Amino acid sequence: MKVGFIGLGIMGKPMAKNLVKAGYELVVADKFAKAAVEELVAMGATAAETNADVARQVDILITMVPNSPHVKEALFGENGAAAALKKGAIVLDCSSINPVASREINAELEKMGIEMMDAPVSGGEPKAIDGTLAFMVGGKPEIFEKVKPLLEKMGSSVVLCGGIGAGNVTKLCNQIVVAVNIAAVAEAMTLGQQCGVEPEKIFEAIKGGLAGSTVMNAKAPMMMDQNFKPGFRINLHIKDLNNVVDAAAKYDSPIPLTQSVLEMMKILRRDGDEGCDHSALVKYYQKLTGEELHH
Repeated sequence: MKVGFIGLGIMGKPMAKNLVKAGYELVVADKFAKAAVEELVAMGATAAETNADVARQVDILITMVPNSPHVKEALFGENGAAAALKKGAIVLDCSSINPVASREINAELEKMGIEMMDAPVSGGEPKAIDGTLAFMVGGKPEIFEKVKPLLEKMGSSVVLCGGIGAGNVTKLCNQIVVAVNIAAVAEAMTLGQQCGVEPEKIFEAIKGGLAGSTVMNAKAPMMMDQNFKPGFRINLHIKDLNNVVDAAAKYDSPIPLTQSVLEMMKILRRDGDEGCDHSALVKYYQKLTGEELHH
């Protein structure tokens, strides 16, 4: 089985590498990441000049790009992949996009005899590298069974959440929990430090209890180190939370916590921190207190 991979950014490159390591015959393209393409070729992948060139050669096409317009451009734009795919091919969109857009894209692909699954991921760059991502998948059960073995080479959790778009609905829910959790960790550790307790002691004391979480374990050390090298950038989390806002408006669902954290992230973006990891939410509190979190 030949697999195509479009989008070799922070997440896409390690995901594609894991497929090559697993023995898949991979065809890759990313005009914005030529160095990443060269890395994959050195591992045994084949490079293609355009998205259409990728599509002509493969049975399953994975897209891993920033947002809805980028997915549509990759598939339906100039030298787009969709028209070059054979009937019965599968598009596996691992991008985190608006579920409404997933359903629109699927409708267009259906007209062309092409199947689609939306399969956004959670776990950031570290889990993309070690192949332990969580995949939230939407689409037909019979197509899910075909792509599940492929996804299991990149992730440790692969769950079918419902029909097309359900993967991205679930990802939006995930992004709410992650964003609010990071903000809560930053707020709590800032309070603790200001009250005279070392943040590291707070972290050690509470991580094994009910407050403990994968988010806390990953992000609290980064906050104390003032290390905001992006595993998942603030500007991408803003994109996801804006998609939450759009979905909530459509279904009249209350999202007061999401709105609050989104505003905090927008302030950081205004301050030039949009390229930082989302653990930089602690900078919002540092701006208010005038002191840095530390060990």
